[in-house]
Amino acid sequence: MLILNSGGTFNKKYNSLNGELEIPYNNSVIEEILKSVEFKYDLAGVVYKDSLDMNMDDRKRIAHIIMESSDDTFIIVHGTDTMLLSAEFLSEVFDDRKIVFVGSMRPFEIDNIEASLNLGMAIGFAKALKENGVYICMSGHVEPWQKIYKNKKFGKFEVVL
Repeated sequence: MLILNSGGTFNKKYNSLNGELEIPYNNSVIEEILKSVEFKYDLAGVVYKDSLDMNMDDRKRIAHIIMESSDDTFIIVHGTDTMLLSAEFLSEVFDDRKIVFVGSMRPFEIDNIEASLNLGMAIGFAKALKENGVYICMSGHVEPWQKIYKNKKFGKFEVVL
């Protein structure tokens, strides 16, 4: 299993100099969460962006890394605003991999519980997953990407009925 970090709110940190939340160019948040487990997961930073700033070149970069990897299971830490777009793109590229997108509505630095829970759920789901496909793990749900969406009015992901 390979965990790919593409940034998003999950990773944001408060910059006391300018008062803004910024995405650092490192994997420190994910590394901090993974310290609590006894297993060593492979982790790579890919893109360190807010998902609103992600573009097709970023998605192609993620796809290229997946294509070149000997792994067949991937966790992608991704911003929630365009997670569905990236999931849809990867579902069109891959039918022979297990890909689980995960993020958080609040930065780990502000609320470490949501990010930790979501990443833990994504890892557990990916380990138990038998069928290839692209999934999203958010708000206590893990579903195929087309069966879950971000309800911006309520600030959470919901299952499509």
